[in-house]
Amino acid sequence: MDTERKPVRVVIVDDDQLVRMALRLVIDGEPDLTVVAEAADGDTAIRVVGEQRPDVVLMDVRMPGRDGLATTRELLTATDPPAVLMLTTFDSDELVLGALRAGALGFVLKDTPPARIADAVRTVASGNPVLSPAATARVIVAATGPGSAQARSASRDAARKRLATLTERELDTARAIADGLGNPDIAARLHVTVATVKAHTGNLFTKLAVENRVQIALLVRDAEQ
Repeated sequence: MDTERKPVRVVIVDDDQLVRMALRLVIDGEPDLTVVAEAADGDTAIRVVGEQRPDVVLMDVRMPGRDGLATTRELLTATDPPAVLMLTTFDSDELVLGALRAGALGFVLKDTPPARIADAVRTVASGNPVLSPAATARVIVAATGPGSAQARSASRDAARKRLATLTERELDTARAIADGLGNPDIAARLHVTVATVKAHTGNLFTKLAVENRVQIALLVRDAEQ
């Protein structure tokens, strides 16, 4: 039986040609990854993703016309959408936060070392989130920092209402996920088995109507702001 795995298929979306060229060199330099298309704007990205059906989209946040956030939201409405990995700089925290809430699996900074970018692509392709430690802190600040008091209150109340549907153990699991713990560490914290953690996490996906652990973490952050 042939056990050779097909390369992870990637579409790069960035309005800067030099950035696209650099990312293509990184991705195509890995034997298990391959770039199948590039796009310089959101509209083109939607078209080529529909044509190529990639596993992962590397998405720039700021682009003229349809930005990365709007493009991500559109892509994630499709049947069997790709995993979206946002490319960002420190000045685009709010857009990244919105993309994560919309279902993007994570983000990396544009100055991330090439090997880590490749690892991030592999991680989101497997369905797991990628949260760059440096950028995560900035996004948390964006989520909990000054803003419209009315909007923040509404977001907090909505998050708390959704979390109120959880059992105590499910809530403990959600908080551990928000702390960035993986399943083995959550099991150790809660003194349960990894299988139990997986069961609780599955319940969180259903009860909270979320698609990934990032969205769980953001709900917990919203509820605590």
